[in-house]
This record gives sequence, C-alpha cells and structure tokens, in this order.
Amino acid sequence: MAVERVLSGMRPTGNLHLGHYHGVLKNWLKLQHEHECLFFVADWHALTTHYDTPHIIEENVWEMVIDWLAAGVDPSNSTIFIQSRVPEHAELHTLLSMITPLGWLERIPTYKDQQEKLSNKDLSTYGFLGYPLLQSADILIYNATQVPVGEDQVPHIEFTREIARRFNHIYGREPGFEEKAEAAIKKLGSKKGSLYQELRTRYQQSGDDDALESAQALVEEQQGLSLGDRERLLGYLEGGGKMILVEPEAKLTPASKMPGLDGQKMSKSYNNTISLREAPDSVTKKIKTMPTDPARIRRTDPGDPAKCPVWQLHEVYSSDATRQWVQTGCKSASIGCIECKQPLIEAVLNELNPIQERAAMYAEDPTLVKNIVADGCEKARKLARETMREVREVMGLGYS
Repeated sequence: MAVERVLSGMRPTGNLHLGHYHGVLKNWLKLQHEHECLFFVADWHALTTHYDTPHIIEENVWEMVIDWLAAGVDPSNSTIFIQSRVPEHAELHTLLSMITPLGWLERIPTYKDQQEKLSNKDLSTYGFLGYPLLQSADILIYNATQVPVGEDQVPHIEFTREIARRFNHIYGREPGFEEKAEAAIKKLGSKKGSLYQELRTRYQQSGDDDALESAQALVEEQQGLSLGDRERLLGYLEGGGKMILVEPEAKLTPASKMPGLDGQKMSKSYNNTISLREAPDSVTKKIKTMPTDPARIRRTDPGDPAKCPVWQLHEVYSSDATRQWVQTGCKSASIGCIECKQPLIEAVLNELNPIQERAAMYAEDPTLVKNIVADGCEKARKLARETMREVREVMGLGYS
C-alpha cells in the first residue's frame, strides 16, 4: 500500500498544558516512531478567530514549538513546520475553493457551534467559513493518509475526503485515460495483468472490498511501474480516473479527557489548567487548593472520592496501590485531603520535570529552534511543491 503519512497541527493560541500533553502530544510521540509524521503550527488558522489580535500569534508560535520539542517530539523522526512558511497551502486552498459548493462549508457542525460559543466576536468572515477548506488543503497537499483528530473533528476529515473525491472526479480524467490504463496493465505481465482484470471486475460488479484491497496491493508491489502508471491503475480499479489527491482517514486519538483542577475538562477557557512550563511552587499551590468532596468539612468527616475532583487526577497519575489507599483513607477519614493530594503533587512534578529541563535548553537557544523549524519548512515545502505541480497541470495551469 501507499506510504502511511500522518499529518497533525495545532493553533498557536497560548501556553500548552497537561490537557494538550495527555490528549495530543503523547499520541504524537507514539506515532513519530510508527509512520512518517508532519506536525505543523497552524498560524493561519489562529487568525480565523484572532484576526484582531495578531501580535500574540508570533510569540505563541515559538513558545508552542518549544513545548512540542520539550514534550519529546523529535525533529529527526518527524517534520515540524509553520503553515504560513509553506505558501502552497494558500494556493491549493484557493484552487480548491473553485470547486467547493458553499453548502458543504455551511453544513459543517463546528461552523454554527463555534459562532455560538464565540458570540462576542464577529465571525461572519470568509476566513471562518472557509477554514475547513484550508484545513483540507493542509492535509491534501501532503497526501496524508492519516489525520489524528478528536471526535468533533471527524466531519472535517469526511469533508476533506469529499473534496479529494470531487477534485479527482473533475480533473483526474486525463486525455486517453482508459488507453493508458490498459497499456499499464500490459506492463504487469500476462499473469498479473489477468489477475488485476479479474479483481477489478469482481470489485466493480459486486463491490467486493477484498478484491479491491488485493488489486491495490498487487499494484503497489510492482517495482518497475512509473508513478503515473501506478496511479492510473489504482484509479482504474475504482472506475474513476487518475488519483491526484489522496483521501485521508480520520485516526481517532485515544479518548483522553484530562481532568482540570475543578473536575471539568482541562481547558484555558475554564481557567483550570497546569501548563507544561509552570513553576513547581505554582503547581504545588494549585493542587493543594483544589476543591474536594463538599461532605468533608472537617478532617474527621468521611468522604467519597467519586465526588472529588482530586480523585479524577489520581485515576490519571496514581498506581493501583495509591488509588486503593485513597479510597480506603477518604471513606474512613483516616487520611486528610492535603495528605491525599501529596502523591499527586509528586507525580505531576515528576512528569513535568524532564519536560521543563528540555524546554529551558531550547528556550536558551532560539537559533536551534529556528533552525529545526527552517529545516522542517524546507522538507514540507518540497512535498507541497510536488503536489502543486500536478494540481496545476491537471487544472490547466501548468504553462510556464
């Protein structure tokens, strides 16, 4: 099959916190050892809602990259880049906008949802309406096969798949496509060519997905085929034309609802976060002053961990033995709330300590950070240019 390529990005809207670390970054750290990964700072996306405060974006960009590197995103295993440094994203966004029905954008669930949530801001802009299409351009320009997202973003990936399908349908029919595809089949040799035809017929006549997968694998295994012939054969299987833009799959991130200091989901908008570079004294104070079970007014009052926000953090950070100690001690009032919080303070500080040491190293050497990003932008731009060359050609813009 095609190379598995993962693409993911974050908007630079402020300090990253433990919610980002457990919900997104830990997943990135795993993926970077399994697939080719591209991670980008979505600075243009930040402008869709922060267009009137652009001065905060630049500082947030560099601080966020430092947080990524400190968390363990490895530039030797992944490509880290800034969206606006690869202007081809904007070009593909513009060209895709020529074929995107307005109704497709208006029906995306997050469009109305975000307008309601951010009702204090005028979001009746094209940038806000069109940001899912820019997101599609971000993905399609790298032929990404997997995009790690939370459930709320799945409609965006489905929209991206529809855009790729529409684009390939309109522009994938190069002149003489069938003849070129038949000629490519002959290059497989008589035995493999017959097998390809048989699998193609099974898929097209009876929708046999196993036959489609077998035929795709057969094509991918052929070393001597040109890229053009390979894509023609893959497109011909499904009855379409040449596949120019790859349809990505949504890769659901592990459901990690990191609890905040008040028991709600950790979020800057709830003011209940611990940031990745927060000072140990501040972390200690925040955990010590966390609300607990309201029934425990005095030290001698028994409590119920299920009604206490502190217990939710124990579920993330503590061992089975510590959790058992909390359950027994809280319900019997043999431990106080400050005692209960102490193992958590130690666990959070232990997690943050290596991250903060690496962050300090990168913060002291901004040139190193800028060089990592410059290298990443160069790699990303090379891939983007390859896609754009083909896109321009099929859209009749390949003249020089």
